[in-house]
Amino acid sequence: MILGLFKLLYLYWLLSCGFLQEYKCITGKRIDFFHSTKPQPHQFTILVRSIPVSAGSSVSESVERFFMEYHPSTYLSHMVVHRSSKLQSLIKDAKKLYKRITHLQSEPNQPQYRHVGFFRHRVDLVDHYGKKLEDIEENMRLERSEVSLATQEVRAAFVSFKSRYGAAVAFHMKQSINPTEWVTELAPEPNDVYWPFFSSSFMRRWLSKIVVIVACILLTILFLIPVLVVQGLTNLNQLEIWFPFLKSILTITFVSQVITGYLPSLILQLFLKIVPPIMEFLSSIQGYICHSDIEKSACNKVLWFTIWNIFFATVSIFLDPKHIPAKLASAVPAQASFFIAYVVTSGWTSTSSELFRIIPLIWSLIRKPFTCCSDEEFEVPSIPYHRDIPRILFFGLLGITYFFLAPLILPFLLVYLCLAYIIYRNQFLNVYAPKYETAGKFWPIVHNSMIFSLILMQAIAIGLFTLKKLPLASTLIFPLPVLTLLFNEYCRKRFLPNFIAYPAEVLIKRDREDRYDPKMAEFYDNLVAAYQDPALLPIQFSANSDSLYSPLISAAQPYLI
Repeated sequence: MILGLFKLLYLYWLLSCGFLQEYKCITGKRIDFFHSTKPQPHQFTILVRSIPVSAGSSVSESVERFFMEYHPSTYLSHMVVHRSSKLQSLIKDAKKLYKRITHLQSEPNQPQYRHVGFFRHRVDLVDHYGKKLEDIEENMRLERSEVSLATQEVRAAFVSFKSRYGAAVAFHMKQSINPTEWVTELAPEPNDVYWPFFSSSFMRRWLSKIVVIVACILLTILFLIPVLVVQGLTNLNQLEIWFPFLKSILTITFVSQVITGYLPSLILQLFLKIVPPIMEFLSSIQGYICHSDIEKSACNKVLWFTIWNIFFATVSIFLDPKHIPAKLASAVPAQASFFIAYVVTSGWTSTSSELFRIIPLIWSLIRKPFTCCSDEEFEVPSIPYHRDIPRILFFGLLGITYFFLAPLILPFLLVYLCLAYIIYRNQFLNVYAPKYETAGKFWPIVHNSMIFSLILMQAIAIGLFTLKKLPLASTLIFPLPVLTLLFNEYCRKRFLPNFIAYPAEVLIKRDREDRYDPKMAEFYDNLVAAYQDPALLPIQFSANSDSLYSPLISAAQPYLI
């Protein structure tokens, strides 16, 4: 039996390595996608931060002077970032008022008047909101003129180049003798930029990272409370000690099965619902400049939070950090029934509810009576990567660690994966609309999770053979983690660089293909203003509110969000 298990572990390792070769396939698809897309602004642009400014000059002048001197043949233009948080708030208030006015005009049955003041004067709501809108527009004009001044410039700018290779050279090379000045990074897509954090100083960004780390640690510690409750529910003896008055009820077979089988998973599922939004908020104040990086960071946080609090904390590994393999070998099999129930309650239920989007539906029904505008434009949702990817990867970890300890979990996982494939395929095609193009950037997270799952499975196998007092088997298993780590290092050296930046071979080839494209001149003209702050774009609210279809946004200057 042990020999058969040993052979199975090696076979599974070989199959897993074959699966991880998918890294090569994803890398190829990423390169093919790059060649098949039209020229994009972020391919020609970098973000420059910590710009030194000499006395008597502005940030814009410093950027133009520097890149005209050191990148004269490739430099095209730049766009300096301004402090526009107050202007963004005014625009948001103006849009709300405009929607109220259009809603009142489109709904004749709605009350058009309101009594205000001590003497209960009758006020026309359309006229009342119109005057407020005029005041806000005047404040917007004043604030926009103030924001445009050089004193409101942030020491950061989007710098665009005439070629992709020119942008790549500027990104990879240090621009100054002082490495803390002229710091470069790849620019995100224009609609992916997270504008609020650009006004933050270096010190604030550094302090924010420390605050986020502390907050994640505190959240992890606090989450141990529901984990301990779940552990008590899975153990009837412990539950009888905590609640002696339930002893007679717990003797009923059906009640005990429900409490120990399904109730713990449901409790954990309810608590886990609040984790992704919290992690997304923490990532948003960590200093990232784009929504995609925020979501990637949140995805990593949720994944490792789930692995630690649901897997390790549930098996009580934190109570005995010594002899971890032996502890895992004894504790993990004992929680097999709990994790099978967890796959059913969390996996099947969440995937099925995703098809009907029950939670957004309930939220919209609750919110509808309190909204003033029932005819608001419908916003197409985007896939919450930081919520769904960690869940799928955690179920993959359960399958890898339990396939030889409790094979009964595999059919439940197979049903979950089939459901997830069918449902999410439909959601991607018919429901969700991506806010930004990932181009496979989330794949390294999947790869790292698989490597960790393999090493964890092998550590459990070593501990299991040690408990069985089979030193030969445990000794023969030791090469597996080493081989897995070597395989991971090969993938990291061979494929990961292509997910950080495209190679010169690909960039130069694509630049040569676009050299004779007649549409490139128009593209360069649009690239000059592609990264302008949306708050600085002219927005026209209708001065005459008589027409329901009066434009909120100027057709000549689209509002980028």
